[in-house]
Amino acid sequence: MENGTTFFANKDCKYYPCHKCDEDINCLFCYCPLYNMDCKGSYTMTEKDGKQIKNCKNCTFPHLAGNYPEVIKRLKS
Repeated sequence: MENGTTFFANKDCKYYPCHKCDEDINCLFCYCPLYNMDCKGSYTMTEKDGKQIKNCKNCTFPHLAGNYPEVIKRLKS
């Protein structure tokens, strides 16, 4: 996909790709804006220092180009 207003692949980033994915990763949401929400992603809960934290290591939901509208919709609600 070509870079634009709803998609940006930062292939020069030393962490790209940050997730295993079969397509280009959308870097607009490098830090997931849905982290503090119950999102549609495939996250797990991990214990760290006696607390449960959201582990998004295997989640590609906000990074797939076709999911941009859904991310924006969830942020507006």
